[in-house]
Amino acid sequence: MEHRTLSLPSAAAGVGFKPHLRVETVPGEGVYLISAHGVTVLRGTLIATLAPLLDGSRDRERLLADAAALRPALDPERTDEVLTRLSRAGLLTDTAPPRRPLSSTSSTCDAAELAYWELAGLDGPKAARTVAAASVRLLCLGSTRRDEVLTALLAAGLTVLAEDASGEQSGTAAAAGAAAAAAAELTVVACDDYLDAGLARIDAEQRAAGRPWLLFKPSGPSCWIGPVLVPQQNACWHCMAHRLRLNRQPETRLQQLLGRSGPVPHPPSAHPAGAAAAVHLAALEAAKWLGGVRTPHQADLVTLDTTTLESRRHTVVRRPQCPCCGNPTLVADRVTAPVVPLSRPKVTLDGGDHRSASPQQVLDAYGHLVSPVTGAVRELRRDSRGPAFLNCYRAGDNPASVARDHAAVRAGLRTWSSGKGATPLHAKVSALCEALERHSGHYQGDEPVVRASLRELGPDALHPDVVQLFHPRQVVEWYAERNRPGAAARGVFNQLCDPVDEEEQLDWTPVWSLTEQRRRLLPTALLYYRAPQPPGRVVCQATSNGTAAGSSLEDAILQGFLELVERDSVALWWYNRLRRPAVDLAAYTDPWIAEHLTVHRDMGRTVWVLDLTADLGIPVFAAFSARADRTGDSAQAASPQAASPQDIVMGFGAHFDSRVALRRALSESNQMLPAVLDAKDGSGYGCDDPVTLDWFRNATTENQPYLLPDPAAPTRAPADFPYRPRADLRDDVLDVVELLRGHGLELLVLDQTRPDLGIPVAKVIVPGLRPFWARFAAGRLYDVPVRLGWLKAPTRYEDLNPIPFFL
Repeated sequence: MEHRTLSLPSAAAGVGFKPHLRVETVPGEGVYLISAHGVTVLRGTLIATLAPLLDGSRDRERLLADAAALRPALDPERTDEVLTRLSRAGLLTDTAPPRRPLSSTSSTCDAAELAYWELAGLDGPKAARTVAAASVRLLCLGSTRRDEVLTALLAAGLTVLAEDASGEQSGTAAAAGAAAAAAAELTVVACDDYLDAGLARIDAEQRAAGRPWLLFKPSGPSCWIGPVLVPQQNACWHCMAHRLRLNRQPETRLQQLLGRSGPVPHPPSAHPAGAAAAVHLAALEAAKWLGGVRTPHQADLVTLDTTTLESRRHTVVRRPQCPCCGNPTLVADRVTAPVVPLSRPKVTLDGGDHRSASPQQVLDAYGHLVSPVTGAVRELRRDSRGPAFLNCYRAGDNPASVARDHAAVRAGLRTWSSGKGATPLHAKVSALCEALERHSGHYQGDEPVVRASLRELGPDALHPDVVQLFHPRQVVEWYAERNRPGAAARGVFNQLCDPVDEEEQLDWTPVWSLTEQRRRLLPTALLYYRAPQPPGRVVCQATSNGTAAGSSLEDAILQGFLELVERDSVALWWYNRLRRPAVDLAAYTDPWIAEHLTVHRDMGRTVWVLDLTADLGIPVFAAFSARADRTGDSAQAASPQAASPQDIVMGFGAHFDSRVALRRALSESNQMLPAVLDAKDGSGYGCDDPVTLDWFRNATTENQPYLLPDPAAPTRAPADFPYRPRADLRDDVLDVVELLRGHGLELLVLDQTRPDLGIPVAKVIVPGLRPFWARFAAGRLYDVPVRLGWLKAPTRYEDLNPIPFFL
């Protein structure tokens, strides 16, 4: 056992100003108390007279007596009252050491430490004694030198237990490790990588002993310090490692390709001074913990970039569903429970989209989940391309949506989430919610599954075809073309799946029917990204269609449903190439819309909006923006340049309130706009998806006339979309159930909320509603346009729009 001798104040210490305060009295002005945190001024004749006596040399009784003996005398009752007030203000202590002249150098270190503890909110002498009496277990994994860490811990006044320098144990020695963990008030662990496999063993020892441990990494240009992991109080190492792995997917992918396990070893890159600083900071954190400092931030991981001296806190979230420190059945319990809409009064009824919480409230509640180290979302940043008015935010790489292989990336799979809105705050929250939504939909292995065939499950199970809606001819064509060069250019979500054999054993997951108030079953691979598939086959593909995060589960259900309605209407219009009425933007008298038109005009672009509202009666709009200097009409063009592609971007929105739907469509078109802003000559587009690039390079309003309004149809105005606001989201949900029931449609909900995130996420499924990708099975795509009088006869399969929708 190694320790440092610390000289502490004697028991004879008395009442005085706390050690971290320097006292200066200015006659007629006041008593100045100076500390590293600032200056406090005490005014009044009594305190000016009393201050010289508060030097720590008197106990309270002696202090009152000496104050009464002064000339003029201080009234003992008033003096006692002042002392009480100073104590309550945190300025006095009854264990103050006698104050020495500033020139004195004796015990300077001890006095400074006492002042430090006082500034940390503790009783200095008590904290110092607690630290001196505590014992620390030190373990070093990897390249960290034990002697350097030991020296730093001793310099911090800590007592270190003897321990094998490597911390390696095997066999029966594991019991000795657990005993060592129990013997120390704190275990300090130095490592080269927070994903070192040896940390799992240490975590198990600490949890078995019920003892906290502090982890730090002194190596590398960025030093990592913390968290202090306290069993049953905050996260365990496995909780933290889960997030670390998600944010290091490229490394994980590399290790898989190389047939290796564990973290990728990084080349040594550290300056001795930087490593030494990290070691001493870790020693300080250990001393603070043992001294009694307790703050929520001690559960965070702090990174210090020694090249810039920039530090950042990263929240380490405890995973309630963690199989090591939590309840691994939480997700299954949630998914299998009935979905019961609860009363959720709306806090915003205008441009706020009728939500149960404001955007700021959502950001405050879930902003801690943003971190490139421990976050479920890597970052939130504004897309700097284009005017600030566009309000486009990106949430960085989405660790939950990484492609299975590089071919999927080349096919255009979006591995980032984004957000839009009328204000920067709306856009930032939109990006955050989309990223958390995608994260929640990622298969993690704790979802409830039933292994069975479609035939064995009977009527409770739904064939995936009622959701995926592939036409038999599509399947035949896909099998003929899927191995040909360029097949991936159709886009990932326009790829087809292998047919499902009714006798094939698959994983199925329950969803809740709000229409029939019972459980139904759908293939797990249709509900969760990257869920296991049968060997060599892809029978289902999970998409984000109908999935939404919200301020409440009811909010998420509504947003997911509105997305289904929006995309169904888009599919009806797009694949039938229908001419739809224009929307009168001026009739909405919305200042934000007026500014939108001005900004686009200043960029040399023309804006228009179509009404795509279909049989469900919920307003759906399509907003467009195209280059005004290119007509797209080769017959009317003054030059070949003028007939060039128009860089047409579009956005869509659906909502019960047509004003909200219109804003959504326009802001979504803004979200697509940055990709074309730098393409003045028809090149240099800010995307590499082949389908999208083909659209930008070739689409015009001449060769795609369905993009333009129907000249024979009356222009739509707000009066064409009557709406009766409801004050509670539950009423909206129940109305949706009845609306769909009236159209012979069923509303299914999967609660994808993850306990460690907390944000409600719902995947909404309405079998029969059409996604906007190329899904050509019989049904609404052909029937609704005829029923509504938009077409005289259903469009033939071969006459459907050959351009697969690509957003």
